[in-house]
Amino acid sequence: MHVQSTWESTLLDWASDPLNTGQANPHAWNNAQSPAAAYEICARLTRANSKTFYMASGLLPRHKRQAVRALYAFCRITDDLVDAPGGSLEARRTALHNWRELALNPHPIPGDDVRTVVAYAWAHARARYHVPVGYAEQLIDGVSRDLEPQRYASFDELAVYSYGVASTVGLMAMHIIGFTGEEALPYAVKLGVGLQLTNILRDVAEDWRAGRLYLPTDELAAHGLSEAAVERMVQTGDCDARWCAFMRFQIERTRRLLQDGKPGMRLLHRDGRLAIMAAADLYGAILSDIEAHDYNVFNRRAYVSTARKLRLLPGIWWRSLRG
Repeated sequence: MHVQSTWESTLLDWASDPLNTGQANPHAWNNAQSPAAAYEICARLTRANSKTFYMASGLLPRHKRQAVRALYAFCRITDDLVDAPGGSLEARRTALHNWRELALNPHPIPGDDVRTVVAYAWAHARARYHVPVGYAEQLIDGVSRDLEPQRYASFDELAVYSYGVASTVGLMAMHIIGFTGEEALPYAVKLGVGLQLTNILRDVAEDWRAGRLYLPTDELAAHGLSEAAVERMVQTGDCDARWCAFMRFQIERTRRLLQDGKPGMRLLHRDGRLAIMAAADLYGAILSDIEAHDYNVFNRRAYVSTARKLRLLPGIWWRSLRG
């Protein structure tokens, strides 16, 4: 029997709370302006920023595909406001506050700018698929942590951050796809944490240059590594045996989280399983690419080529049918 760790219990409580938050009434949209053009803007934004997510979401039926791309666009704008170059901390706080009010409005009015258009599509998607607004609130709160970069002393602290910026996305996507009940929540939480950890391991150098370090400092120390050592590897593009051992440990845990999340796919509506399984497997392939290049994430960015993605899809499709 699996014994939940402290971070798992905490995050599962957080995942359950929004189920009691408000959901927009889809019937209120009956006489509203068609969201088709707004959804198209979200699709373009998704394609421009994440080829992997765009490909995975393309495996969904049309209406669900539109909705998850609106979800992605909502997340993308939230993240970009926090990372806005050149803006003061106060200006970014204000921009994020204004976006929160717009993005969580159940009936925003679309304008000529991208934000109002995305907010319109996202509100329509939330209403159509009864997505609890509490998850969107949790995501904005999670992303806001990056306004003032901090360190994470332990994995438990990093898991909390990962829930806010990634598991929430999975929980919202799960409502769009359709799921059997609350028994699906732990799987979505773990899968989200695993996906975010994959991003973190891939982007160590990029994050460091932005003043951020998302690696548990106690685990770095346990492998004889310090922040100064990370900085040196970023500057030189080289890494040593200590780093390789550290990354082996991180990848093993991350891969385990991705695997632990997969049984939950059988609790999803059948027409959405392929897309979620594709996302999990394609992120797993990023971990394999890191391993194939001797754990050096400082001289290149790990990725999965389009050709390899296409080679992986038939196997992913077959496993989704058996789920």
